[in-house]
Amino acid sequence: MSDCVFCKIIAGELPADVSFEDDKVVVFASIDPKAKTHLLIVPRKHIRTIAEMEEGDEILVGHMVKIGKEVAAKLGLKGYKLNFNVGEGGGQEVFHIHLHLLS
Repeated sequence: MSDCVFCKIIAGELPADVSFEDDKVVVFASIDPKAKTHLLIVPRKHIRTIAEMEEGDEILVGHMVKIGKEVAAKLGLKGYKLNFNVGEGGGQEVFHIHLHLLS
């Protein structure tokens, strides 16, 4: 998506404080943190919202949760939240699915 800010970050067209990446996801700091630790786990595949997932995307979403757990452990977080905002009514502001890791 040419106008998607997260796609631009993933492509290296926009700067971000990237803390982890693999072939499926990129993890970077939120530019509008809501907690001391606020990272975004973003899939390389552009999916506008959880409500628009297709067959097979559940594997990618499961990977996002797994990476959230691993990043939290690497940071030594004793407790944390993993949160998806779904749709405008659910507080989603960037329409490329992303998992918030907050602590």
